[in-house]
This record gives sequence, C-alpha cells and structure tokens, in this order.
Amino acid sequence: MHGAEFIQDLAVIMLIAAIVTLLFRWLRQPVVLGYILAGVIIGPHTPPFELIQDDHTIKIVAELGVVFLMFSLGLEFNLKKLTSVGVTAFVCAMAEIVLMTWIGYEIGRYFGWNAMDSLFLGAMLAISSTTIIVKALDELGMKQERFAQLIFGILIVEDILAIGMIALLSGIAMNGSVDAGDVFATVGKLSLFMIVALVLGLLMVPRLLAWVARFESREMFLIAVLGLCFGFCLLVLKLDYSIALGAFMIGAIMAEARQLHLIERLIGPIRDMFSALFFVGVGLLFNPAVLIDYALPIALITVAVVLGKMVSCGLGAFVTGNGGRTSLRVGMGLSQIGEFSFIIASLGLSLQVTSEFLYPIVVAVSAVTTLLTPYLIRLADPLSKHAAEGMPTSIANVANRYTTWLHSSQPEGDRAMLIRIVLRIVAQVLVNFAMTVAVFVAGIYIFGVIELNLASSISDEQIQKAIVWGGALAISLPFLIAAYRKLKALSLLFAELTISDAGSVGRVLRRVTAEVIPIVSIAVILMLIASLSRRILPSPEMLMIILVCAASLTVLMWRPFVRWHSRLQIALFDTLREEPDSNA
Repeated sequence: MHGAEFIQDLAVIMLIAAIVTLLFRWLRQPVVLGYILAGVIIGPHTPPFELIQDDHTIKIVAELGVVFLMFSLGLEFNLKKLTSVGVTAFVCAMAEIVLMTWIGYEIGRYFGWNAMDSLFLGAMLAISSTTIIVKALDELGMKQERFAQLIFGILIVEDILAIGMIALLSGIAMNGSVDAGDVFATVGKLSLFMIVALVLGLLMVPRLLAWVARFESREMFLIAVLGLCFGFCLLVLKLDYSIALGAFMIGAIMAEARQLHLIERLIGPIRDMFSALFFVGVGLLFNPAVLIDYALPIALITVAVVLGKMVSCGLGAFVTGNGGRTSLRVGMGLSQIGEFSFIIASLGLSLQVTSEFLYPIVVAVSAVTTLLTPYLIRLADPLSKHAAEGMPTSIANVANRYTTWLHSSQPEGDRAMLIRIVLRIVAQVLVNFAMTVAVFVAGIYIFGVIELNLASSISDEQIQKAIVWGGALAISLPFLIAAYRKLKALSLLFAELTISDAGSVGRVLRRVTAEVIPIVSIAVILMLIASLSRRILPSPEMLMIILVCAASLTVLMWRPFVRWHSRLQIALFDTLREEPDSNA
C-alpha cells in the first residue's frame, strides 16, 4: 500500500536523521549538516541497498520545509527591517548576480561547454540559498545580528531578481535572444503584485487574525494561520511566482499582527519537522559518484562560488557604508547556492537547452557549499581580525576614511527631514498608482468573464467595455484623488524651494507650478492606464462620456472619497505601528 510505504519512509528518515543529528550535536556541529548527511545515507545513490521506497513523495513533502522556513523568516524580518537595509541589499544583490553570472559563463567556456550550458551555469551560481542560510544562522544563534539582517535583505532582493532572471533565460532559450519588453513586463507585474498584496494584506490579515484570536482556541488560530499561509502561496504559484517569495510575504504581513508571538510558538515545531525533511531531501539528491566523475569542475565551481560571492557581496556591503568585519561576514554568509539553482537547472532540462550533466554538478556544488556554510560564517570573525592586522596601514586608513566620510555625508536635520518627506510622498503616489492599475487589471479579468458567460445579456461589446472600464475608473477615483493631493503637496514643496521671488510674480509662479504639475501628472497616469487597459478601452465617444461622468462624480464625492481613503491610510499606519502582544 502506498500509505504504508510512506509511513515506512518517514520512519526511516526520522530515525536516521535523529541518530545523525544527535551525533552532530554531541560533536558540536551544525544540525543542518546532519540532516543532509542523513539524506545521503538513505538516498538512492548510497550502496548497498535503498532505504527509501518512494523518494518522490518525500521530496514533495520536503517542499513544505521551504514554505515554513520562508514563512518563519517573514515573521522575524518584518517590513521595518527590510526598509532599513534596502540600499545595501540591492547593491549587494546586483553585484553578486552580475559577477557570478559572468564567472559561471567563463568557467563553462573554459571546460568547452556550449554557450547555453555556460549561461545557465552562471545563472545557477548567481542566487544564494535562502533556506540553507536561514537554518545555518538559526543554528548558530546569529539571526538577530546586524550582518544577518543584511543577509536576509539581500536574499529577498535576490529572490525577486531571480524571477526576472528566469523570464530572461526562458526568452533566450526559446527565441535565441532576449526581449527586453518581456523582462520589464515581468518585473513590472511582480512589483505591482507585491505592492497590492502587501497593502491589502496589511489591511485585512492582522484584523482577521485578531478576530480569530477572540475565540481563545489555539487549534482554531493555528488552522487559520496555516490556511492563510498556504492560500497565499497557492495564489503566488498561480501567478507563476516563487512559492518561497509568497511564504515570505505572508509571513511579513503576519509579523504586523498583535498575535505575532503566538504565531511563532505554534509554527515553530511544524517548521522544525518540515525543514528537517527539506534538508534530508537535499541529501537524497546528492550522488557521491559525481564527485569523482566531475571532480575538477565541481572543485573549481565551488571555489568560484565561495570567493566570488565573498568578494561581490562583501564589497557591496562595504561600499554602502558597512564596516570591514560586517562586510566580510555578509560575503562569507552568502557563499553557497541552493533551491533557485535547482529551479534554473530544471528549467534548462525542461526546455531541452542544457546538457544532462549540469544538474548533478550543481547539486554537488550546492551540497559542498552547504556543508561549508556554517564554517564560513564562524570563520568570518577570526579572518576579519587577521585581515585587519595584516592590512597595510595606508589601505586601512583609506578604508576608515571612506566609511567615516560616507556616514558623515548622510543628510541630517532639516535636510534629512525634507528627504524623508519627499520619499514618503513619492511612495504614497506609487502605491496609489499601483492600486489603480490593479483595479483595471481586475477589470480586464471581469471583461473576460462577461465575454464568456454574460454575452447573451449584454451583446454589444462596446457597452461591455464601457461598463467595465467606467466601473474600474469609478472604483479607482479615491486612489486617483489621493495621488493628486500628494502630488499637489509635492509641487507646493518644489515651488517653495525653487522659486525664491517674494513678490507678486513669485507668488503667481508658485501657484501655477503647484497647480500644473499635479494636473499634468494625473493626465499622464490616466494615459498610462488607458494604454495598459486598451483591451477594455471603449470607443472615443463612450470614453468621453465616461470621463465627464467621472469628473462630475469627483466634484460631488470629493470629500467622502478623501475621508474614505484617509481612514484606509490611518488603518494601514496603525497596523505598522502596532506592537505585538507579548501575552498572546
């Protein structure tokens, strides 16, 4: 029976994992290494006989480990922490992806592999393993340190960029060239989804959890949390995005709930079980024979991964103002590859553009670098001390002066406050624009439903388009009004700073500037929306009628729309400011 085989496999995995991890704990070694070794022992590539009957089912169950690891990371690494490391995360991730893609391509060409194998190899080396790093830092008790927070931010940016990279590789594989428009469209859709999902999630999920918590049933609360987690991950998968990204996002949303500590306590044991299965699954993929057949490529690629990521991420962290010790710890902590490398390798095989030998090589490199990860993180401190002691005084002085200059050049006082105000206004305009676009995207979907199911009731296609497009515009009016008001505030600020004339001419210029910029901006936004929603755009005559009606509705409902949007904004800010309940 299939059920009996699964129970047998699970029993074997847990028993051997327990024995090996107890041994590793006694030897004071990271437990994650024990899980991987247990997978190698019971895997199909280790003689004399196979201990697992159905490794495919085990691998499917092990994928839940990715969900719970990323979900737990989201719970600990909330949105406030992400914004604090944003610049460093982006610079490091971009430097790492560019350098490692180039290194991987050059290594492939050095061994005489074809251009597509070399390109895919570079992409596989570009992204570090989130799950392995999170587990290693957790085992070492370093998740709350500054360098660990930087690493988490870099990993999040990497995961987002990896989605665009997969789209890029798919285009190259199928067409032999890349369509820049497709790549930008993919990144734009991802950005839109993330903004809308975060805004709606922060407005609804914490309040829903607070309502469920009123029943004072831990069982009910856990089921609600798991339902929201898996439901959101399913939505992300349906949109062809990474399940790891979805798990992280819903975790970051739930991190703003008052019941955060209760969620962490309830999820902890489940996370530990499924993350163990995940790392055992990594060991199951490892074939020791590959180490012999492709020893030289594996060794060279492993060294390239460790040194390349250490240099690219370490320099990226240093350039953005972090000290030498923190930068080195960031670089050494990211020196491995993992789950995204497997996804890219599988993509190459499914598209039949890469050779079969590439997948086992990448798995072997991932296994070796995973084994090295805890030791590299531990080695960072003594290595940074030796590097500081052996560094020439002139170089050390230049590095110190650079870091000091970068920190001293940061804006302070009124200038810093002005920059924060401008950035906040721009962010609010972008969020309102994203919400407006999301409404029209939903309108396109609704139009498709009307075409399929309601065509007999509304036969005229132009009327269908007018109803859907007009309805979407009506729903979007509060967001457009909010964007107009924010743009007007920004225009007033810009006019005051740039027009110094104190006379009547200066006052007129400031007033004209403050009125013209927001009107032109809203007109541009409407043109962009019309371009994006051209599938449901009605005829010019109907469009003019809709715009006149929308203008009339705006005049009549201006204040109610402003109050409604203000309440939403206050609710969103209250959620972000609310502290978790330690007694939950």
